[in-house]
Amino acid sequence: MRDAAKAVGDRLSDSGPTKDSEPEIRGAVRITRRAGDRLRAGHVWVYRSDVEGWPDELSAGLVPVTDRRGDLLGTGLYSPASEIALRLVSQDLITEVKWLELLRERLRAAIARRQPLLDQDNDACRLVFSEADELPGITVDKYAALVIVQLRQKALDNNAVRAAVAETIREAVGPETGGLETILEREDPRIRELEQLSVPASATLFARDAEHPVTSTIFRLNGLSFHFDATSGQKTGAFLDQRENYAAAARYAQGEALDVCTYQGGFALHLARVCPRVTGVDVSRAALEVAEKNLEINRNALGKAEVDWVEADAFTLLRDWSDAGTVYDTIMLDPPAFAKTKRAVEGALRGYRELNLRALKMLRPGGRLITCSCSHHVSLGEFMEMLRAAAGDARRRMRLVEVRGAAADHPMVLNIPETEYLKCVILQAE
Repeated sequence: MRDAAKAVGDRLSDSGPTKDSEPEIRGAVRITRRAGDRLRAGHVWVYRSDVEGWPDELSAGLVPVTDRRGDLLGTGLYSPASEIALRLVSQDLITEVKWLELLRERLRAAIARRQPLLDQDNDACRLVFSEADELPGITVDKYAALVIVQLRQKALDNNAVRAAVAETIREAVGPETGGLETILEREDPRIRELEQLSVPASATLFARDAEHPVTSTIFRLNGLSFHFDATSGQKTGAFLDQRENYAAAARYAQGEALDVCTYQGGFALHLARVCPRVTGVDVSRAALEVAEKNLEINRNALGKAEVDWVEADAFTLLRDWSDAGTVYDTIMLDPPAFAKTKRAVEGALRGYRELNLRALKMLRPGGRLITCSCSHHVSLGEFMEMLRAAAGDARRRMRLVEVRGAAADHPMVLNIPETEYLKCVILQAE
């Protein structure tokens, strides 16, 4: 700690170390013992409720973090608005210059790790996955030659960070992975409001053609093509985390298939590769219009498969169809996150149970249910227990075929449980 303190002497108090203590670190945020133990164990978040002492003056940016004894824990990105007040970026005391160097190094490393995942059948993936790539608050997605950046934390909301991100992406994304036409910063509206970000809803960080930046494209996953328009709708991207689950669903699918909460047809089109008839259901007409476009550009790859779309609420439709005795050989459930907070878990489990109960009642003997949850706050154990209860209520004996998670471009870090969120469970009716 002494070496780090000497490197940035302006953050130290004028008084030197006493016999019993180290120099006080100027401008540090002091956190609770519990939060300090969490950081020492490898996590990077400090909640506002974990802070015991604030400096007199503090604005969004880099801040030293100490435990209650004043021992240095590292340097974090401070957000004045978020409940996650600090996100640790180094276990040392670092300057802004060093932070930008680390930012560039970690960006290059994250992109290099994804290069083997990209080929002619897959030209889209998550290049940077925030905390999992030691870049808290930063996500970067690639859709063919279009790259979408999200800077989801107030301390990242500055020109120096944007310039470092854009320049590094331009250097690291080469022509062998489809090249680069445009880098757009596009923030989730909810995060933008919560973090009080200054950036508009969408901003161009780089464009090969500055006067006519590319904002839409067609990208490929598992050999299928999908439309992406960065200026359309509320979502900032497609479900890249399901890429490997799309392929798994196609391996297990059979007969007549139903895809509930299909969004823009990701699972439905993969199922259509092996199923003669697929029905995709979603409550959003705009999403289904894109799904139809995706169907049209994949006609040759899908052969004679019949695919139709139904605009409806999933709960209402499954209740009506199950009561009417409608049956399928394969049912896919991929609803949105039902639990965005811990307090919402109980209600989320009720929702998951209702959907899965109805789906289980609609399965033919030998049929497959592929069911997902993207709610981090609902653990895999809770999700499995919900499925057991639903199977009991449906009086169906279900064999567990496989339990899956997110694709490789969304890695899970053991020390940071929040990086594990997507659950995909494949069951077969007996």
